Amino acid sequence: MSRVLVWDLPTRLFHWLLAGGFVAAAVIAVLLGEHSRFFPYHGIIGLAIGLLVCLRMVWGVIGTRYARFGTFVYGPRAVVEYMKGALLGGGKRYIGHNPGSAVAIWALLILVLAMAVTGVMLGRGNKGVKELHEVLSYITVGVAIVHVLGVALHTIRHRENLTASMIHGKKNAEPSEAIGSARPIVAALLLVVVGAWVVGLVRNFNPATQTTTLPLIGTALQLGENEGQGEESAGRRSKKHDDDD
Repeated sequence: MSRVLVWDLPTRLFHWLLAGGFVAAAVIAVLLGEHSRFFPYHGIIGLAIGLLVCLRMVWGVIGTRYARFGTFVYGPRAVVEYMKGALLGGGKRYIGHNPGSAVAIWALLILVLAMAVTGVMLGRGNKGVKELHEVLSYITVGVAIVHVLGVALHTIRHRENLTASMIHGKKNAEPSEAIGSARPIVAALLLVVVGAWVVGLVRNFNPATQTTTLPLIGTALQLGENEGQGEESAGRRSKKHDDDD
């Protein structure tokens, strides 16, 4: 066997952009809180990773060999057998996504997409989904932690650095198992599309109203507490206090 290209560049970019975006959004929400002046960027990042998931779903159909969804759909038996091998040693080696990582990937894609949808619903004034949005975020954190631990366990058991392979895209395999190209043009298009989306969201952001407008779509979303509403609420509290006195 030799080191051959397995992961194309769009897949690797998606992986790290999604991971970085989710961590950034979580830090803003948990450490700074929804009343922080930076909280609207939590929403902008969420909309960005929501678009990333949509693009990944397209790439999962038309992408290279190991990026396609059809290569990492496993039944319960395959997942159980893989977990036994990971915990007890041995087990089948997979060139693409193994059954354990496949479960995590499917779960993360669904969860992130659900968070994006509930986030948009919140931005449109549907406050009833706030608790669901928060629950989804905690579940996603849990799945991500389990995924990282699984990668670490696989690396120790099989002496195969999965994290490094998702950086340079290569694994030890037969030449016939390699993909033909890293698809750099598609990767560049991915960056352009996501970058333009983020730039549009930031340019359309109004700090006074804490709203932005979705580029090309034209839908306005509330990303944070409206300053005017906050002042009005403070005024009502002050008036009530004066009346009590």
